[in-house]
Amino acid sequence: MNPKVDFYFDKAEKWQKEIEQLRTIILDCGLMEELKWGTPCYTHQQHNIVLIHTFKEYCAVLFFKGALLGDADGLLIQQTENVQAARQMRFTSLKEVVAKAPVLKANIYEAIEVEKAGLQVKMKKTEAFTMVDEFKQKLDKLPALKKAFNALSPGRQRGYLLHFSSAKQAKTRESRIEKCMPQILEGKGLNDE
Repeated sequence: MNPKVDFYFDKAEKWQKEIEQLRTIILDCGLMEELKWGTPCYTHQQHNIVLIHTFKEYCAVLFFKGALLGDADGLLIQQTENVQAARQMRFTSLKEVVAKAPVLKANIYEAIEVEKAGLQVKMKKTEAFTMVDEFKQKLDKLPALKKAFNALSPGRQRGYLLHFSSAKQAKTRESRIEKCMPQILEGKGLNDE
């Protein structure tokens, strides 16, 4: 156990017993405990394998390359349709954590083997994401914006494309584009500060 991570378990108002049990199960699989993104992250030879996180309705173990796991028990969940690699195993009670411990461990051991083998999730290319007409028009009208957008990493580009395309109304899409233009021109991603 890494003392730097203890605060996460101590501050938990909900799911405290569940995540403490998840911590014990995961550490029993021989992973190193680290603090990343403000949450407990478990690694094998400096490669991220799983992390623990909590939500209002459940707590979960997130498998970074969960899409590559066999998931014979059908317990791994894709959080949203846009999540490409990660999968969650969700829990809503301590009893459930204890009951599913063998399956959780099996998935963790499989995830370690996936990492040892160097397997990678084949990600969709940026071109496969929808570029709304309103943004296409802005890029055509403003060469500096187009240059700045093309200079962004593929992940940052996808973040913007998803943000713009998730708005149902043209007015909302246009507003989002206007609001994001300064960040794009500064070479920043949607959530960069």
